[in-house]
Order: sequence, then structure tokens, then C-alpha cells
Amino acid sequence: MPPPILKQIRAIIVMSWLNVLLVCIPVSWALHFAAPDKNTLVFVFSFLAIIPLAKLLAFATDELSMRVGQTLAGLLNATLGNAVELIVAIIALVKCELQIVQSSLIGSILSNLLLVLGMCFFAGGTRFSEQGFGISVTQLNTSLLLLAVIAVLIPAAFHFAAGAQIDDPKEASDILAVSHGTAIILLFIYGSYLVFQLFSHKTLYDDRHPDVFRSTRYAPREKKKDIANGNGDGASTSSQHEANGSSIPLNNVTGEQYQSSPTGSVSHENDIEAAAAGVPRQGTAESVEEEEPQMSVPMTFALLAAVTVLVAVTAEFLVDSINGIVEGGSINREFIGLILLPIVGNAAEHVTAVTVSVKDKLTLSLGVAVGSSIQIALFVIPFIVTLAWIMGKPLSLLFDPFESIVLFFSVLVVNYVVQDGKSNWLEGMILMCLYVILAVVFWYYPGISELGRSLMC
Repeated sequence: MPPPILKQIRAIIVMSWLNVLLVCIPVSWALHFAAPDKNTLVFVFSFLAIIPLAKLLAFATDELSMRVGQTLAGLLNATLGNAVELIVAIIALVKCELQIVQSSLIGSILSNLLLVLGMCFFAGGTRFSEQGFGISVTQLNTSLLLLAVIAVLIPAAFHFAAGAQIDDPKEASDILAVSHGTAIILLFIYGSYLVFQLFSHKTLYDDRHPDVFRSTRYAPREKKKDIANGNGDGASTSSQHEANGSSIPLNNVTGEQYQSSPTGSVSHENDIEAAAAGVPRQGTAESVEEEEPQMSVPMTFALLAAVTVLVAVTAEFLVDSINGIVEGGSINREFIGLILLPIVGNAAEHVTAVTVSVKDKLTLSLGVAVGSSIQIALFVIPFIVTLAWIMGKPLSLLFDPFESIVLFFSVLVVNYVVQDGKSNWLEGMILMCLYVILAVVFWYYPGISELGRSLMC
């Protein structure tokens, strides 16, 4: 039996504290019609309005995923995970804001890889000395990202290598043809990736897979008196190390190593969380506490439809206000597309990823951060290029060369950070600081349009 209607509505209202920002929706709409020349105010309130809508979209997707199998749930999350970015990109494409389309998609990948992943590593590192995740899956994901980045760099390399020998109209036509063919191949790769993740190798994405490193907490501090006297806790810990031949401290009650917890921690709090997630504790019977849906299927579909419409309308007002802000000279187009718009689309995912990383569910955090980047690189970008091809818009994979190079080196940095299958707070801080550096650079970067009017509407 589905919950009562009032209870379902209450679940939607109290779903998150971000719902407070829903009041920005009517304000942004009113400003758009009543004060169309106030572009800054329209942009700010539209910007804030999309954040709770993204969270509601994620909530409706989770509700729908509970009623289907694991395979369909994964497919739903893959399809709807970047719905906000997709809607904003489509609206910008319809309005021929091709530079905004390209920069916002590149910015979404950078935001997920550097800001979200860095915040996850840093937040988890405040509670755990090291956190582990599946190294095979992570290396596969970074390989897919490198493939997508190479596909973005190839048109730029083509332009710089052969641009002097080909007239601009002919070169633009050739680059569009290369982009269309590459986009179709990338969509095929993304379909193969879904089959790999959801069917043939789905056990690799399980937290209990032996490939996943176990997390370790910080070692307890030894008292100075005990160390000086050679007894007490310090002596006890030393004797435990000698008895086991390991530098990993033991649990004083059971004698087990700290790394023996199924979820990678030793606190009873995380054991309870592991049991709720379906992971059995050692020495106890497996207990699974399934989460029940809070909405019926019709209500879930109604919420999805309503939120999608609200996002589309609000995003249209957001895109309309960009030109006025840029012309005013207060902020450049590149910073809006690369920094601000991705934060709007990924706000809900940011909160989710950081929250679960503190609970020692870093594999899930990586699925949100890196998985979302793969969806944008292998699905959203080629889909938008294909859609532009159908609509007759000259959108290609010839991105801004500087943005493409920044993306390439960012993927390399992430690859080096995750290659050992473990993370700590310093690695998270490195990624976040790199994102701040890029934000400062793009604040001043004016952006360039290769081939000029040949690849413009």
C-alpha cells in the first residue's frame, strides 16, 4: 500500500533543507518579466532556484530506483544523474549559445573531478587516516575519461596541424564531420560501459569485492607517562605490534586488526551503517534493513515531470540573463560556463557525495563524482553534438584549446591521485586547491573561438 497523499507531500517538503531555496523560483520568474533589464538579479535568483530543483530530481530518481531491480536502478541513475546539465545545455543550444554549451560541459567534468572528489577525500580524511576503494574500477573509469578527453583534443590538434592548408569554411565542415563521427563512437562506448557496469562485471562495483582496500582510522594517541614508564597503553600497544608482526594497531577487546571491519572501520557506528547497507558484520548474522519508498509510483512520476518543467523554464531565464551580465562587464562568459553553471547542476550531488564519504562509503562517493564525469564525457557531450547535428547547429568537439588542455591535465592529476586505491585528506586538499587555481584563471580568461564565424550560428 502506498503512503497517504499527505504523507507523500510531507516527504517531498522535508526532503532537504535546500527546499528553502524554492522561494527563489517565483522571485526569479517575477524578475524576468517585471524587470528584464535587471540581468544580475535574474541570474542570481535563477541560479539559487535550480539548486533545490536538482536535489528534488535526485530524490525522485532514488524513489523510483527503489521499486525496480538493481540493473534498472543503475540505468535510471545514469540517465537522470546529469539531467540538469543536459537541460541547461539543450536550452543554450537552442538559443545558439554554443560557447556556453561547451564551457558548461567542460566545467561540469572539472567540478566533479576536482571539487567534488577533493571534498570527499578531505571530508573522509578528517575521520579516517586512509580510505580505500576499488582500484580496478577506478583505473577503468580514469581510462574512459582519458579516452573522452583525447576525443575532445583531436579536433583541436587537427585544426592546428592542418588549419594553415585548408580554407576556414572547408576546415569547419571537416571538423564537424569528424565531431559527428566521434560523437557516435563515444555513445557506443558509453553503451558498452553500461553493459559492463550493470551486467557483465557488476560485482566489481560491490563494496565487498576483495579488490577494495579497507579504510583505517587514526591510531589512538599514546599517553606520555605510559611511554616514559614503558607500561600502560603504550606498552600494551607495543606488545600487540610485536605479537602480530604488524604496524597496524589491534582492537584491545577482540585482538582483531583495525582493518578487519567489513566496511573498513572499527567503530560500532559504522558497523551499524554497514548492517543497514546489507553488509554483514563478522561474528553476527546478516541483517538487511531495506529502505522503503516514501512516494507512490504516480506521485514519483508527477514529481519528475514537474521538476523537469521547472528546471527547463528557470534554466531558460538563467541563460537569457547571461548575455546581459557579460555585456555589463562584471563577469566573463567563460567563468559563468566553467565555474558557476556546473556548481548549480552538481549542487545536490556535492552534498550527497561528501555526506557518504564521511560515513566511509567512498566507493559510492567515487560513483557520484567520477561516474558523473564519465556520463558527461561519454554521453552528454556526444549526445548534445548529435542533437546539434540534427537541429542544424554547428556545434563541434573543437572546444577552446586552453580549456581542453586544462581538462586533460586535470584527468591526469586525478589518475595519479587514485592509482593506489587509497585516499587521505591531503590528496583531497590538493584537488580542491587545483580547482580554486583554475577558478582564478578562468575569472580572467576571455576565451577564444576557433575558426571564428565558421562554427557559429
